[in-house]
Order: sequence, then structure tokens, then C-alpha cells
Amino acid sequence: MRPEAFAPFEQLAETLIPHATEGDDGSHDLAHIHRVFRNGLRIHAIEGGNGPVLAASVLLHDCVAVEKNSPLRSQASRLAAEKASAILAALGWVDADIDAVSHAILTHSFSANLEPQTLEAKILQDADRLDAIGMVGAARCFYIAGRLGSALYDSEDPLAKNRPLDDRAFAIDHFENKLFKLADGFNTQTGRQIAAERHQRLKQVLDLFLDEI
Repeated sequence: MRPEAFAPFEQLAETLIPHATEGDDGSHDLAHIHRVFRNGLRIHAIEGGNGPVLAASVLLHDCVAVEKNSPLRSQASRLAAEKASAILAALGWVDADIDAVSHAILTHSFSANLEPQTLEAKILQDADRLDAIGMVGAARCFYIAGRLGSALYDSEDPLAKNRPLDDRAFAIDHFENKLFKLADGFNTQTGRQIAAERHQRLKQVLDLFLDEI
């Protein structure tokens, strides 16, 4: 993806894109980074915040790759924050801005379960979670299920009415187990408004899926 896709921060993107992703996970690739960037700019345009700090946070928030089923999954954001800090320090960023980027990356992850304290951190968390709901969120859910070898659904009890939810075994269990909960946890008013729309799309995806099976 060309740095121009990250305007008005194309120069920063040109520097950071080589560090932005690892591995072959198509749900956390450069296209994901770009979607989160666009979400973040949309929120930033209304809510404010430090643009370069937000842009660097988005570009580096997944710079360490940890699979969903890895025992290190809850540490992914910490590892990414540490790597991002080292990258920005080598580029001569001032400590205050490095710390701001590190905090945003550290707190963006659902699995880390940490509260974002700055506006940039709140925007990054919102922008990243917007990519987990709606049509793209549904697509990513099924993609990850395929990577992990999960089934699409339990044919005897698709909605888990008489069994515990198990999103490692069945893809659509992840909707109820996590994805439907995300819309209630947004930090910014703009993020909440976009999330409400995408939440309805996500529900429609599951409704149509259930109708077909």
C-alpha cells in the first residue's frame, strides 16, 4: 500500500509502514492498518487530539504479531508498545510523544483490558474496534476462525442455547462471546455513533447466516 493512502501523514507512513505488520495474518495486515487509520481520522476530525501521535499509534499498533490462540495473546499490545517506543526513539521522537504513542498502543487491545487515559488512546481503541464490528468485522471473524481451524457453527445447537459458548470451536459463537459486546465500550461520541450503525450490520449478518442454515 502506497504511503499516499495515509494522507495527510504520508511522510510518517513511508517511514513506519516497513515496521507496521509481521507475519501473514490477513486480519491484521496493512489493509487493516489503513482501515483503522481512516476510522481514526474520521473520529479525530470531530474529537480533536494530536494528529501525528494518533497516526503513529495507528501505524504501529499491530507491529508485533501474536496469534489469537497464543498464550502470549494478552501481552500483544505491551510487546507492540515496547517495539513502537524503540522505533520512534531511533527516529528521534521526543520522550513525551513516544510515551503517548506507547500508552495508546498498550491500551488499545480488548484482550489487554486496560483503560485508555488520553484522547489519542481513546481514538485508537475506538478506531480499532470499529474494524471488529460491521461487515468487515464479520469477515474477519470467519477468516480468523479458518486460521484457527474452527467450525462455522454447531449444527445441533447454533445459538448455544444448551451448551457453553465456545468461539475457539465455532465461529459464530464469537459474535455473542465478544463482538456484540464491543458497541457498548466506545470512548468517544463519534466512535459510539459509528459503532451503533456497524453493530446493527453485524446483527444482520448473523440473522441472515442463521436464516440460511
